[in-house]
Amino acid sequence: MPLQQYPDDIDPESGCRLPLPRREELSPEAQAIYDRLTTTGGENLRGLRGPGGIQLHSPELSRRSRPVNRYLRFEAGLGGRVRELAILATARELDSQFEWAAHEDEALREGIAPELIDTVRYRRTLDEVAEADAIVISLARQIFGVRKVSSETYARCLVHFGRRMLVDLVALIGNYAATAALLTAFDMQLDPGTEPGLPPLR
Repeated sequence: MPLQQYPDDIDPESGCRLPLPRREELSPEAQAIYDRLTTTGGENLRGLRGPGGIQLHSPELSRRSRPVNRYLRFEAGLGGRVRELAILATARELDSQFEWAAHEDEALREGIAPELIDTVRYRRTLDEVAEADAIVISLARQIFGVRKVSSETYARCLVHFGRRMLVDLVALIGNYAATAALLTAFDMQLDPGTEPGLPPLR
């Protein structure tokens, strides 16, 4: 089987423009983060080969951002379905192939139907989508697509989520937009043998 061909500035071990962080070069506190990242599963989907490894090149950023990400994903009360749908909608709007690949299976595990995932993937209309799902997708599409959330969409989201959870939902979307920016800037590659899950739509 031929080796994956990467652009010249990609580190083949990390799959991005930065090398993998080296544990022995980190402070004890950063080593604890490293150890958590190398135990995949649960909260950590990608290990060092992904945004966690990229962030660890700035240990203080990693130390501060990981608790926020944990809160938004698991402690804000949004639920797994809303969380993963918001992440997929964000990945689609920002064309983040790696983020999409990391979360598509997780979305299926959270009970999101393949048909709904394809609605997000192909940016299809939401006419036949349940209101609870449609407002999450619409929110992400408007934030990134038209860069303005309509009064109607805002009102629908507010009724459904309430003020606190709506703030957390928007923060979750923003958190994964920041992750997409890291993945783009450092050109994070898909795993060998993984086909891009997002067709070009623009």
